[in-house]
Amino acid sequence: MKSTIRQVACTAITALLLFPMTALASAPKGGSVQKRTLLDTYHEGGWVMHFLLVFSVAMVWLIIDIWLRTNSKKMTPVDDVTTVQGLFRSGDYVGAYQAMKTSFSPFAEVMRAGLGSVGYGKEATEEAVYATVEKINSTLQTRINYLSVIGVCAPMVGLLGTVGGMKGAFGSLGTTGLSGGVGELAGHIGEVLVATAAGLLVAIPAFMAFYFLRNKLQGAVHHLHEETERIFRNAPYEYLKDADVGQEETYAALPNWVQGSEGAQISEV
Repeated sequence: MKSTIRQVACTAITALLLFPMTALASAPKGGSVQKRTLLDTYHEGGWVMHFLLVFSVAMVWLIIDIWLRTNSKKMTPVDDVTTVQGLFRSGDYVGAYQAMKTSFSPFAEVMRAGLGSVGYGKEATEEAVYATVEKINSTLQTRINYLSVIGVCAPMVGLLGTVGGMKGAFGSLGTTGLSGGVGELAGHIGEVLVATAAGLLVAIPAFMAFYFLRNKLQGAVHHLHEETERIFRNAPYEYLKDADVGQEETYAALPNWVQGSEGAQISEV
């Protein structure tokens, strides 16, 4: 099911990006309509089109990946929430921790952090939950920020290709003059503007996706934090004091000089 959704989304976004380019490929030139393929238009844009192609592929991949990752049902799965609620009601906090170890959702990660600190009191648990939620939010926000980078860089790369093409066109004009006619010069200028158009075609959907996915992430993170706090709200911290719910291996021990002194005292006795 997930693979089907990814394929459909990828096809739709790719079609959205390529449709304007297809329109450019059929644009009139020299007063008559000249049919050009998408590949012809791609080559007319120059070497910068290779970079813009990489940007467009990265943009499509980021949009699909972030869309799936920021889905509320994926970040806070109903099955995980139901499992934790049942184990909390029965007082099986160790079982809740072990159940969350088998899940890889952000909700499970937050619950493991909270249950691992529950023996240190309410304040420590809330701090652990908040820190983990912020880490998840920061990781996903970094991915979304890449869309903004693409939106800023794509038009600049397209403009760089246009400037290079214009330099060549006017250099040719300075060499041959207007012997070829103004129409030929206009044709050259129209061709080099393909790079600018391609850069804008990549930047516009990238910026739109950036703002949309950023708002979507905020809603998903808020729901995750709210659901986690609701579960820990009435936890009996007084009975869980010093409890090692996580039962994970610890690496902290008494300093070796303290252990050595205690061993020496025992040997003297």
